[in-house]
Amino acid sequence: MAEQAVESEQAETHEFQAEARQLLRLMVHSIYSDKDVFLRELLSNASDALDKVRLESMVDKDLEVDTDDLHIQLERDPAARTLTVRDNGIGMSRDEVVGLIGTIARSGTAELLEKLKSAQEAQGSDLIGQFGVGFYSAFMVADKVTVVTRKAGETVGTRWESEGEATYTIADVPDAPQGTAVTLHLKPVDTDDGMHDYTDTGVLRRIVTRYSDFLAWPIRMEVERVQQSEDGESEETVVEPETLNSMKALWARPRSEVTDAEYNEFYKHISHDWADPLETMRLHAEGTFEYQALLFLPSRAPMDLFTREAKRGVQLYVKRVFIMDDCEELMPEYLRFVKGVVDAQDLSLNVSREILQQDRQIRAMRRRLAKKVLSTVAGLVKSEESEDRDKYRTFWSQFGTCVKEGLVTDPDSRQDILEIASFDSTRSADEQTTLAEYVERMPEGQEHIYYLTGKSREMVEKSPHMEAFTSKGVEVLILTDQVDEMWVDSGAEFQGKTFRSIAKGEVDLDGNDEADDSADEATKEQFAGLLEWLRETLSDEVKDVRLSSRLTTSPACIVGDEGDLSPELVRIYRQLGQPLPDVKRILEINPEHALVTGLRESHAKNADDPSLPEVAQLLYGTTLLAEGEELPDPHKFAQLLAGRLASGLG
Repeated sequence: MAEQAVESEQAETHEFQAEARQLLRLMVHSIYSDKDVFLRELLSNASDALDKVRLESMVDKDLEVDTDDLHIQLERDPAARTLTVRDNGIGMSRDEVVGLIGTIARSGTAELLEKLKSAQEAQGSDLIGQFGVGFYSAFMVADKVTVVTRKAGETVGTRWESEGEATYTIADVPDAPQGTAVTLHLKPVDTDDGMHDYTDTGVLRRIVTRYSDFLAWPIRMEVERVQQSEDGESEETVVEPETLNSMKALWARPRSEVTDAEYNEFYKHISHDWADPLETMRLHAEGTFEYQALLFLPSRAPMDLFTREAKRGVQLYVKRVFIMDDCEELMPEYLRFVKGVVDAQDLSLNVSREILQQDRQIRAMRRRLAKKVLSTVAGLVKSEESEDRDKYRTFWSQFGTCVKEGLVTDPDSRQDILEIASFDSTRSADEQTTLAEYVERMPEGQEHIYYLTGKSREMVEKSPHMEAFTSKGVEVLILTDQVDEMWVDSGAEFQGKTFRSIAKGEVDLDGNDEADDSADEATKEQFAGLLEWLRETLSDEVKDVRLSSRLTTSPACIVGDEGDLSPELVRIYRQLGQPLPDVKRILEINPEHALVTGLRESHAKNADDPSLPEVAQLLYGTTLLAEGEELPDPHKFAQLLAGRLASGLG
């Protein structure tokens, strides 16, 4: 009792962050329907702690730590209604306890709360494990949670305790054992609400078998057994330790010995995702460099997929010894969503990230792992099974934008990526198309894969550049991701067909080499004077003015030369801190539009009319607006427009 009094005097009370309080309140009020998941989360945390202490003991030979019997212990007390999950792993310092448990340190908590508030009960479980909130799931089944921990190498431990309300207490514990013990003061049993008796050996054994059988460390629990006495005339109850999990590495077991359910649970353990993976991939390489890999395609994108701080990569083991989480060197960044394990046989246990970056064998593994992922997706694309096609559509909708980054960063895999890529097109507003499907539909004589980039499908579809293609029924890819601006300009080809922007160069859909050849000579002669005058009048804005063969209803459009950067790409580079000069483009006018023919007639009658330059500026400005681009001088444009409207009313 005296020791407890000392601890009480030293205890400090802290308030949870506002968002943490909201999250705890939502969890306690049954946001998650499957309460059993709390044990999987705590066992997963304990397993990670054991991995880390084993690795740390190999790296730091001076670290005073006992690794002879690393394990997880479940300690139950039915009378006191407590369950303790204890490990002798790396443990935590006082600062780490405050940082990792006392607050929700990961970014994105606000977004998580918004989802939790709007989620139905059946959907709520899809969110567990995100943003490192797995520990907080303990409050689904406990009125109070106590954590006692001591970091390996330190002499003083820490006690953290909270009832999941507004505050928590924290105090020093001089005699704490190495590792972490999480004690749950359990709520009353309520099977109707999914609240099982978590001090019952059968319940605990069932949960461990279901969720954590694959963990590499033994999960032990003392159980009571009835056995015959030595004289054989009576029975006696003895307490014996029982290991609840098989501890078999799934990637080392034959495929025939592993069920889909086991693969799914292993994926959830390493990814902290609740949903099953979309696809499971195994790879076993032998020869000069031997390794095994077990990889997974998630069924949904994490919320931090495009944030710089997001962790990526797969887990690295060496001869089944955990080395590191999130090994970025084993998976290219555009496949950063892939989860899994790679177990190498020929690496040093002391390998560092710096060594991995320079290792030739690691680079070879990276290429083969990436190829395995891409070929697996390609199999879904080519499959005639509707289930596989549905899987592919899910994959591309979740990760397509990310994968397309590889078209820029991984030229060696460009063709493999193009094989699995899908794009919006003018053929259908509901279904995307693969490039193979596009090429198969191309009419005889079409040499290019036509595309147009833009900020949205609606804006692209309404672009004046589309008019001739729409009228002639020529399919155009609609590219609206920022990364599309970069890879289509990188010289990509597919099945011998080059990609061509319909907003660049001269377009001739009638089969002639030059658009000028398709224009009527009389029409060119009629508009020669207007074209020359427009070139002079708009010389500060455009590099040339010419007649258009791509317009049917709009008076004009702006196009670039073949080698020019698009305006959107210029903006992207500038945002990345790379200053680029403004690129003048070409104004194409429609000789059949009433505005253009009227301007030609007015110019022919009185070329010195002072109002004509204003009309030219308005024509140029409205053309920019039709393309969704910004006006160089909105105030001047508004003044010109107001003046013309006023004169028209007069």
